[in-house]
Amino acid sequence: MKNGRKHHAHENCPHTYQYVVGVDTHARSHTLAIIDAATAAKIDVAHFPSTPAGSARCISWMTRRTKTKIVQVLISMEGTNSYGSGLRESMENSGFQVVEAPLLQIRGKKRAAKSDTLDAVQIAIRTLPIPIDRLTVPRNGDERQALRILLGTRSQMTRLSTATINALTALARTNNLGVDARRPLSKKQIRQISAWRTRDADSLSQRIARDEAKRLATRITSLWEETKDNLMALDTLTTSMSPALRAMKGIGPVSAAQFLISWSHPGRIHSEAAFASLAGASPIPASSGNTQKHRLNRGGDRQLNQALHTVILVRIRTDPDTKTYVEKRTQEGKNKRETMRCLKRYLARKIHRTLTKEQAAPRETAPSKNVA
Repeated sequence: MKNGRKHHAHENCPHTYQYVVGVDTHARSHTLAIIDAATAAKIDVAHFPSTPAGSARCISWMTRRTKTKIVQVLISMEGTNSYGSGLRESMENSGFQVVEAPLLQIRGKKRAAKSDTLDAVQIAIRTLPIPIDRLTVPRNGDERQALRILLGTRSQMTRLSTATINALTALARTNNLGVDARRPLSKKQIRQISAWRTRDADSLSQRIARDEAKRLATRITSLWEETKDNLMALDTLTTSMSPALRAMKGIGPVSAAQFLISWSHPGRIHSEAAFASLAGASPIPASSGNTQKHRLNRGGDRQLNQALHTVILVRIRTDPDTKTYVEKRTQEGKNKRETMRCLKRYLARKIHRTLTKEQAAPRETAPSKNVA
C-alpha cells in the first residue's frame, strides 16, 4: 500500500494498524466510526456534511480522537468513487490510507437493524479480519475517471436513442404518415423522416403527427452523431492507456474502457482469479453424484461480465481458434452456457495478465481497429 510499510503475507489490520475508521457515505452527509483494531471496541462516532469544509472537520476530528501517527490509522470507506470521492481525496492528500469497504454478505440471513452509525461501525469491523494484501485500494486516476464519464454518457445516449426510436415507431404505426412501419424503422427511413417539410394539404392531426415524427427522427440522428463522437473519444483514450489490451482480438473501445475501469490499477485486484470472480466468470461447483460440472456465477460486476460476453461473441464470429474451441466443446457434450463460461474465464485471465504486465512497461500509442 502507498504508506510505504512492508506487510507480511496474510497480515491483517490488528497487526498493522492501531485504529480502523469505517465511513458510511451519503449525498448530504458522511458518518465515521473509529474502532480499536486490536479489540474491535468502538472509540467514537461522528457525522459530517459532505462538503469540503466537512471533509476538513472530519480529518481534524480523526486526528484528535486517535492521537497517533497517520500511518497507524486505516480508513475503510463505502462509495469511494461516488458520494465519498471528495472525502477520499482529502484523506489521501492528508496521508491516510483509504481502502474500499468489504462487501456486506447478507444472503440467507435476516436483515438486521440499520442506521448510518451501525453501518459505519460494521464497515470497520468487517475490515478487521481481512489480510492487508487482500484489501482493495480505491480506483484512481484522471484517465479512468474520464473513461467512467464517457461510458456513463454513452449508456444514457443508448437508452435515450432506443426509447426515442420506439416512440417514433409507435407514432408511425398508429398514424397515416406514409411510412411502412410493419418492421422496425431503418436508419434510412429515420433520416428521411428527419428531412420532412410541412405540407399545406395535411389536416391538423396529420400536420402535428408529421411534425412530431420529424422532431423524434431529428433527435435520433443527433444521438447517432453524439454516440459516434463518444466512440471516437473512447477509442483515442483506451488506445493511449492500454495499446496491448486494444491489440487483443475482439476488444474495441467500449469493452476496453470497461476492462480498464474495473481493473483500475496495479494492486487493486490481487490475482487473475480475483479478477475473474469480480467479473462473475469464476466457476462455481455444481456437482452431484457421478455428475461433475460447474455453473455460471451470477454475482460480480455485471458491466464487466457484459464486456467479456461482447468480446466472446465477436470472437465466435470472427476468430478461427474460438470457433474451433466451441465446436470441440459442443462435441464433448457441453452446452452453450458452459462453453461461454469457460471462454469468459480464459479471457478474464488473459486481460488481467495483459494489464498487469503492461503497467510495468512504458506506454506506446498504437492504432487499433477492433470493434467490440
